[in-house]
Amino acid sequence: MSDAIIKVRAALGGVSGVPVTPYLADGAIDPHGLASLIRRLSRRGVHNLMAAGNTGEFFALSLDEIREVHAVTIEAARQGTSIVSAAVGRSLVEAKALARDAIAAGADAIMGHHPMDPFAAPAAQARYFLELAETSTIPVIAYVRSDTLSVSDFKLLAGHANIAGIKFASANLMLLAEAIRATADLPAIWVCGLAEGWAPAFYAMGARGFTSGLVNVFPDLSLSILAALEEGDFARARELIAPIAGFEALRTKYLNGANVTVVKEALGILGESVGPVRTPGMEALNEDERSALREIVSRVKASEPLRGSLS
Repeated sequence: MSDAIIKVRAALGGVSGVPVTPYLADGAIDPHGLASLIRRLSRRGVHNLMAAGNTGEFFALSLDEIREVHAVTIEAARQGTSIVSAAVGRSLVEAKALARDAIAAGADAIMGHHPMDPFAAPAAQARYFLELAETSTIPVIAYVRSDTLSVSDFKLLAGHANIAGIKFASANLMLLAEAIRATADLPAIWVCGLAEGWAPAFYAMGARGFTSGLVNVFPDLSLSILAALEEGDFARARELIAPIAGFEALRTKYLNGANVTVVKEALGILGESVGPVRTPGMEALNEDERSALREIVSRVKASEPLRGSLS
């Protein structure tokens, strides 16, 4: 087993933050704003930064913009302790091309977005990840957002020598449990892809680590939740998750169309302007939603362990 894949698996067992993509007034990417965010998260000790993930609006970015996000994130993260997983996707040809450029820029891992082709067959979706892993010279993370893959498909993914982990983003816990049982003797790790609120259930099934959009706003809270889970203190984890339940509920509005909007507006409430969300995401919350978000942010910010999390 290579040192590279050991390093990536160790980071996946921690918090995988998915940074937002800040925009300037003219709608272009704000590289300075992004670099500032990345430096802060990396210095805070966020284990893995997934550059151009869904919270980074991957599907609203051009391919050149994705490359820019990768490059800025990789460079800025060098000032801290985080590894960088460069998110790639769309057609397999485009995913491989993005991966090659991210590897050349110094990425630690490649995260393959779930293939979103409406005519994709489940077994072919698994082959998408396998082909990406075959051609990548650094470890690959398979981001699975569907419960249509079979346990046999998951065994192929988990057994591939270059797949570090499976980011499982389905609420089908029975499938997760069955897949984890079937791959217990295989090296890839299973990661909660549904953020902090689902992490205790995933940990009980045998997954480790979780992905987070909240980490953009309150990284200390995400890290505290991880610490509680690693200690097996589920009661403490639930206690820490409870104040952000409303935050995560707001993100699910409009069939998850407000997912990134809530994170960006929370940053704005705390004084960090990162621009609106691009179409087809919700550009802005309405005033009732924004008022509810302000209350949540104020309450969480006032919690003693989280004070100063944006400094």
